[in-house]
This record gives sequence, C-alpha cells and structure tokens, in this order.
Amino acid sequence: MSTAAAPVRTLRTGTVLADLLPASRVRDVALVVGGAALTGLAAQLSVPVPGSPVPVSGQTFAALLVGTALGARRGFLSLALYAVVGMAGVPWFAQGSSGYAMPSFGYILGMLLAATVVGALARRGADRSVLRTAGTMVLGSAIIYAVGVPYLALATGMSLGQAVAAGLTPFLIGDALKAALAMGALPAAWKLVGRKG
Repeated sequence: MSTAAAPVRTLRTGTVLADLLPASRVRDVALVVGGAALTGLAAQLSVPVPGSPVPVSGQTFAALLVGTALGARRGFLSLALYAVVGMAGVPWFAQGSSGYAMPSFGYILGMLLAATVVGALARRGADRSVLRTAGTMVLGSAIIYAVGVPYLALATGMSLGQAVAAGLTPFLIGDALKAALAMGALPAAWKLVGRKG
C-alpha cells in the first residue's frame, strides 16, 4: 500500500494573489473597491510628525500591498478610486483629510504610480521571496517619494532639501518596518496557497 504525497499546486509566474480567487467581473470590482477601502482605513492610522505637514500613516503600506496583491491594472484602478473619492470630499486620506489642495497630495499620486509598478513586478514573481519582496517594497516607496517630495516642495514653497528633511527623512525607519512586514507576509501567503492546492 503506497501513500502518495498530496499534489503541490503549481503557481505560475504571471499570477498575483488576487488571481487565485475565481475569476469574474464582480470579483474584480470587489477587489478594486476593497483595495481603495483598505487604503482609506489604513490612512486613518496616522501620527503627526513635528515640523512636517506629512503624517506617518498606514496608507503607503496599504497601497503597496494592494498593488502587489491585485496586480498593476486592478492596483492602479483601486488607488485611482481612492484618490478620486478623496478628492471628491470623502475624508479618508491621512488624518481624515480630503481634497487635493494639501501639501501631501503628491504622495497619493505617487502611491497610484507605485501600486501600478509593484503590481507589474508581482506578476513577474517579485513578491514570492523575501529578497525580491524587499526590493519591490523599496522601489515602491522610492516611487512614492519621487512624486511626493517634489510636490511637497512646490506646494509649500520649501526648497528641495527642506522637503526631503520634512517629507522623506522622518519616514525611513517606518518604511523599513513596513518593508519587513511585507517581506514576511507576501512570500508566506504564496507558500500557504501553494500547499493548499
């Protein structure tokens, strides 16, 4: 009597975590709306930074996870929905703010771009190992800052150096912690679904 091992599910590159759910238009709409809502909820985890108009919040972490888990297209749509609804007046940006006339709005635009890029990388397997996930999160964070910091400088009249000091430097430790969380969570999720198959 032989006991065969349970088959291991093959998870091909080109698949993101959201693709493991049964495909339908309803699924895609629910994922996009859910990703926007998750980002809005995470933004409420917000702490002011003395001397900076930009608070520490959970929205950047949520935006990168949404992009990675949903893929580029759904990640973009989810963050676009988050941005448009917030600009329309729903107070779900960091610290319960809304609108586009705030100095930190550039970070939201950066999140939209970052979610798209990390989603595209996730389709190439960039979220399946600890090191690749770390690189993906660092790149996503860099994109957010590449848009957010110059926007902050323009919106406030700060020099670029002042904007870096107020809108980048105070957030590096928190970003390292967020990347560490993603480095553990995303590859673990792939291992788990691989075993369940």
